[in-house]
Amino acid sequence: MDLSLTPEQRQIREMVREFVDEEVVPVAADIDETDEVPWDLIEQMGELGLMGMPFPEEYDGAGLDYHAYALALAEIARGSGGLGTIVAAHTSLAGNMLYQYGSESQKEKFLSPLNRGDDIGAFALSEAGAGSDVPAMTTTAEREGDEYVLDGGKLWISNGSIAETVTVFARTDPEAGHHGISSFVVRPEEDDGFSVENTEHKLGDKGCPTAELRFDDLRLPADRLLGEEGDGFIQALETLNAGRITIAARSVGIAQAALDEALEYAQQREQFGQSISEFQSIQHKLADMDTKIQTARLLMHQAAHNKIEGERFIKEAAQAKLHASEVSREVANEAIQIHGGYGYTKDFPVERFYRDAKLNEIYEGTSEVLRNTIANELLD
Repeated sequence: MDLSLTPEQRQIREMVREFVDEEVVPVAADIDETDEVPWDLIEQMGELGLMGMPFPEEYDGAGLDYHAYALALAEIARGSGGLGTIVAAHTSLAGNMLYQYGSESQKEKFLSPLNRGDDIGAFALSEAGAGSDVPAMTTTAEREGDEYVLDGGKLWISNGSIAETVTVFARTDPEAGHHGISSFVVRPEEDDGFSVENTEHKLGDKGCPTAELRFDDLRLPADRLLGEEGDGFIQALETLNAGRITIAARSVGIAQAALDEALEYAQQREQFGQSISEFQSIQHKLADMDTKIQTARLLMHQAAHNKIEGERFIKEAAQAKLHASEVSREVANEAIQIHGGYGYTKDFPVERFYRDAKLNEIYEGTSEVLRNTIANELLD
């Protein structure tokens, strides 16, 4: 695998980096403090083509490959972890479901507005009793004539309270196990029976609402089915597999932000008559932090490479997400340590990086589940 970036990939990275430094970083602390959705930034990202990065131009996407998409998402997350989650859930989950499994009419009707940033997307899979155990879901979709009747609820849905387009998984055949799960397009503003029960108060990932959704006798036209009945479980696994590349990217971005802050602080902070960057113990921390980030970035690009080449990438995506997520937490932790007491206060952003980093080890496959996935691939 040639890891040298193309001129286009470098240009995309620099463009997003400039946007993040000028528009996102100055307001990131406010987003974290207020936990309000940064609509102005989302609008700007839509204008820049950042809300539909990996999708073809024929659907109003930017037509970027997964290397460029991951690089851009890492930059966005470097500025704000919550903003990174908004884009990842919107694009890698909701957008990918529509692109991979939607009909041409569904893509034109639902995917194109997502790519333009006119609509926000969400991916509703998890339930209170069905997180990693997807087949345990209880939400149902019963066929009645030319409609499906959706009943049940979803939990921990990123963008759930702000999305205009939600891809929802439900049981169409309760007796068929994971073969009885199907997926649908739900439009909250159009479909009666959709409600937002609650939004979570989270440790981090602020600015991206995580919602509990309810469906009560929600009637969907039959043409809202994505793919065929019974395909939902495989669709979910394949979509989450690709999504793990972008969680690796979010992890890399947060880790890079933590390292950048630690480097700057270590060179400015003086103790015992010299900057603390002169102490070998601090130098070793910085060296380890950078080395971990570089390995995480390489794993991210390896998974992206396999996806682009049409090769199997289940193990590579799991490894990228697993390693990068743990690296983001470890690097953010060391950044706090380098800041000492200041790192434990909100006067410096490293405590925010730590809170944002922890989520990477939980959503789109916990570290424990990913280790199972990697082992299964090795033993297959």
